Amino acid sequence: MLPLAIERIPPADEALRPAIREFLAREMPPLDTGLRSRSWMGYDAEFSRKLGQAGFLGLTMPRRYGGGERGYFARFVVVEELLSAGAPISAHWIADRQSAPQILRYGTEAQRERYLPLICRGEAFFCIGMSEPDSGSDLASVRTRAVRDGDGWRLSGRKIWTTNAHHAHYMIALVRTSGGPQDRQSGLSQMLIDLTAPGVSIRPITDLAGDEHFNEVTFDDVRLGPDALVGVEGEGWSQVNAELAIERSGPERLLSSIVLLDALIAWQRALPQPDPVAVAEIGAVHARHVVLRAMSLSLTGVIERGGNPLIPAAVLKDIGTKIEQEIVELATRLAGADPTRRAPADVLRALVYTSQMAPTFSLRGGTREILRGMIARGLGLR
Repeated sequence: MLPLAIERIPPADEALRPAIREFLAREMPPLDTGLRSRSWMGYDAEFSRKLGQAGFLGLTMPRRYGGGERGYFARFVVVEELLSAGAPISAHWIADRQSAPQILRYGTEAQRERYLPLICRGEAFFCIGMSEPDSGSDLASVRTRAVRDGDGWRLSGRKIWTTNAHHAHYMIALVRTSGGPQDRQSGLSQMLIDLTAPGVSIRPITDLAGDEHFNEVTFDDVRLGPDALVGVEGEGWSQVNAELAIERSGPERLLSSIVLLDALIAWQRALPQPDPVAVAEIGAVHARHVVLRAMSLSLTGVIERGGNPLIPAAVLKDIGTKIEQEIVELATRLAGADPTRRAPADVLRALVYTSQMAPTFSLRGGTREILRGMIARGLGLR
């Protein structure tokens, strides 16, 4: 595993914090804690476009593509503020976090010129095409296949649990271009797919909270042009691992329950005599949060220097989602601890939504079992 250095946000990037807070105070729609708890599942295309217009999207992209030409610490600051505020950011989330860096790193110049300015302006939304029925987090077993057809490709197969596919314009999908599932990592490639293309159908899946974030996407002999391939044919496994390192290492892996945690802290602060047991438990969770934030900053430094912290990112994601779920368990206990003293409405609104979504925290971005298998291999134990 990579040795991790202690990192601090550079002053020039920390200086972004007042600007993004001012933007949020001015442009964020009024939301109660229940809606704020949705944050990176909250969809608001107009809000995302305003972020792009203000220069808060594409911070890591070069200026020639409309980006801020800054580093990953700048994006860390903006993401941390957006999530802490509970801003509705899911429209642009995937595109800004991982699709744009993937296209920048592996795409052709034509792909960069076409897609990156749209992403930076908050005008092109992407989804991830990784999981499939009967494969889940076992990405090496994908069956969706792209075959050569003249100068382009023909794509057939299915992707599932595809967040916001019904809102997205494009998908970067991991597909098989040679061999079969028995070949595992060999023969995999990444394809950029226009989701309005003939033969693409998208079926939303209703979750426990009554939302339709997840989708099943079916490709029925979809014609792709020669420019659909991202990177090198057959190198999809290494490319997707670089993408997943970015997906798993950021502050969003710590902050899914942050609105609920803040509501718990505000509740205790408002009491004439805070519950000492509650204060101790909240303090213990917060202390672990601080440590994991430091680890996330260390991984940001690795990515900033061009590294791929795949295994440490898996550790962060596994521990981070565990804490996110423990915050929900803590809030549930505290809200019901004293039947004579009802928890404030802010706590209950945040708890209702977050408790419904908490089981997914350890599924999305790689299941806990898959991540721990990766960590074991990284430690030489498998």
